[in-house]
Amino acid sequence: MADCRKIFSTFACLSVVFFLLVVDSPALGVKKKEEDDEEFEWVTNEQRNFPYPSQNALGDKVQQLMEWSSKRPVIRMNGDKFRQYVRAAPRNYSVILMLTALQPQRQCTVCRQANDEFQIVANSWRYSPSFSNKLFFASVDYDEGADVFSTLKLNSAPSFMHFPGKGKPKKGDTFDIQRTGFAAESIAKWINERTDVHIRVFRPPNYSGSIALGLLFTLIGGLLYLRRNNLEFLYNKTSWGIGALCIVFAMTSGQMWNHIRGPPYAHKNPQTGQVHYIHGSSQAQFIAETHIVILLHAAVTFGMVLLHETAVSKGDVGKRRIVTLVGLGIVAFFFSLLLSIFKSKYHGYPYSFLIK
Repeated sequence: MADCRKIFSTFACLSVVFFLLVVDSPALGVKKKEEDDEEFEWVTNEQRNFPYPSQNALGDKVQQLMEWSSKRPVIRMNGDKFRQYVRAAPRNYSVILMLTALQPQRQCTVCRQANDEFQIVANSWRYSPSFSNKLFFASVDYDEGADVFSTLKLNSAPSFMHFPGKGKPKKGDTFDIQRTGFAAESIAKWINERTDVHIRVFRPPNYSGSIALGLLFTLIGGLLYLRRNNLEFLYNKTSWGIGALCIVFAMTSGQMWNHIRGPPYAHKNPQTGQVHYIHGSSQAQFIAETHIVILLHAAVTFGMVLLHETAVSKGDVGKRRIVTLVGLGIVAFFFSLLLSIFKSKYHGYPYSFLIK
């Protein structure tokens, strides 16, 4: 009986071992392996169908921007393109964006002038030997992307902004037109500061200055030739005095600053339509402001000349008194205008005369 019990126990143990071997058989192992392979194949197919989605999107965006740049150095954008190519990630390139209002009904003369300078910078970069896909130029017109102006909280044009490849624009990424003007050279310098990309500005040839200078010398030469037998006018003090005053007026009114900085002629507020001819800051000016200052200086000078002539002349006393009062009134009135302009630009200046 004990032997039967031992045999039965041994048989039971062998049955258990056999069952375990059957359960863990190679056939089932192959099945499990096939399941693992199917799972791995699914992951691999997923990766094959969607490999690095962010890199694919970035490559498509850069390729599209390069295609647009090859056709036009400044890419025209609306709200959708701005959000997709300028604001949305991923992005490893910088975008210089001009926000403007070029439609005729906007009557923005400054916008057209700024657009010309911006086009010069963009063309200089497009045909530069160092041109790459790390920097693009784009523009948004108010009538084609008013939502962009709202997003950026802008209520005036033109404006230039830099959108870096990583992160959000900072304070220095907005170009200060009021302080530096919008000449192509100034824009290129600002781009170099923000992106470390050096752009050598190439302006299209402009022969108007050379032609004007040639005509001036021709006119002077012809006049001297016609008056070759009588050149006493060359010793005329009045002529030389008027010429010297013209030079003084041009230099003291800021004409050289205009030539260097290239400011706009005037500024029209796109919201109210009001045109400003005097800049409100002491760091900048408009071309119209220069012309106004020249006229005021000339008027003050004319008043001083009247005072001088009446003082040294020997005519009728009553007439001289009237001319003196007229000259004094001209000097006082136009000098007070000059002082009021100065006060409007230098805020806090305490003095005024006649006109506040």
